[in-house]
Amino acid sequence: MAKKLAALDVNKCIGCMECMFACSRRVGRGGFDKSAIGVRSAGGIERGFVIIVCRACENPPCAKVCPTGALKERKGGGVILDEDKCIGCGFCAQSCIMGAVFWDNERNKPIVCKYCGECEDYCVHNAIGMVEIKAGA
Repeated sequence: MAKKLAALDVNKCIGCMECMFACSRRVGRGGFDKSAIGVRSAGGIERGFVIIVCRACENPPCAKVCPTGALKERKGGGVILDEDKCIGCGFCAQSCIMGAVFWDNERNKPIVCKYCGECEDYCVHNAIGMVEIKAGA
């Protein structure tokens, strides 16, 4: 069964951003610039944090607006990027209502979650994790 990354308990997130570092390291980079996950303040330390992850939509809007078919629907939900077809138009990033299509300014291409779970291993508080996608959900 297909899996997706999910915010399991946002109240457990301490904003350490280790998940973002792990995601960037997956492509051989340090820092946050290649991460397909985002963590930001919800408005001060008392309010906690917001975890921005691909929700693995069925009928994803990012794939629907792609004029070249570079983003294909993934079985079970979400998308797979064919970088060779991508022309860097940015429609995918604009169409994601979750703000979970990040942008690689160096390559002028989207950064989308590959559902690899690398970030899950670095979240010591279990705020995020891989979950099975339920059929029809």
